[in-house]
Amino acid sequence: MSRPSDPDPVAARSAPMARFFARVMRRQLRAQFRALRIARPGLPDLPHDRPVMVVCNHPSWWDPAVMIGLHESLFPTRTGFGPIEAKMLETYPFMRRIGLFGVGEGRRGATSFLRVAGGLMARPDRVLWITAQGRFADPRERPLGLRPGAAHLMARRREIVALPMALEYPFWSEKRPEALIRFGAPVMAREGEGAEEIGARLEAALTESCDALAGLAMARDPAGFETALGGARGTGGVYGLWQRGRARLAGRRFVPDHVEER
Repeated sequence: MSRPSDPDPVAARSAPMARFFARVMRRQLRAQFRALRIARPGLPDLPHDRPVMVVCNHPSWWDPAVMIGLHESLFPTRTGFGPIEAKMLETYPFMRRIGLFGVGEGRRGATSFLRVAGGLMARPDRVLWITAQGRFADPRERPLGLRPGAAHLMARRREIVALPMALEYPFWSEKRPEALIRFGAPVMAREGEGAEEIGARLEAALTESCDALAGLAMARDPAGFETALGGARGTGGVYGLWQRGRARLAGRRFVPDHVEER
């Protein structure tokens, strides 16, 4: 149970508001990125009778938007929640309506996180999204330096399935960047394993997924991905109109991208 100082995120969440905000985020992602792509083979099989915690690296301001925009398509039968800095929630209190709950600094904040998140993870039909580095960090930075909160939560709630999710936003051949995702192998607490051991395995799994995504990002080949959201194409503006006019005069199909996808 949440203490009075910890508002119940389940009671505060509004399903219609969450759906509306997810549509807004998807619109923003389409406008700002060439595409949002998920590395093949995509989302791994997950047990239906266990709660899921998606554990991500934190390369960009866009990370929460990606999570919010993708949740419904990835987990249509599960309700999503996520922690956010308490100060940010004070500034934007409407975020409680979309499933976010505040986390303060220091020991008190860590205790509050474990209490609230532990209550949320008591049910198998929920997903907790966490940027586990707790700070913005370059996607190639190693070690990742995950904060211990996720591992301590798994030690308390041993039924949790942790799903590593790597994120990158590279520029390829177009005006707008790509939003790339790769899921790693799920991690579950083992018999007799403490938070330190769980944390080491969790960081290793997320590092492996980040390294694999880095290779895919450097290859610049969309064939290694499924497109989850198609984004804005071409350069737009005067140059885009000029390209379209050239294609029409030449009697060929206009392709807005510099490199046509196979």
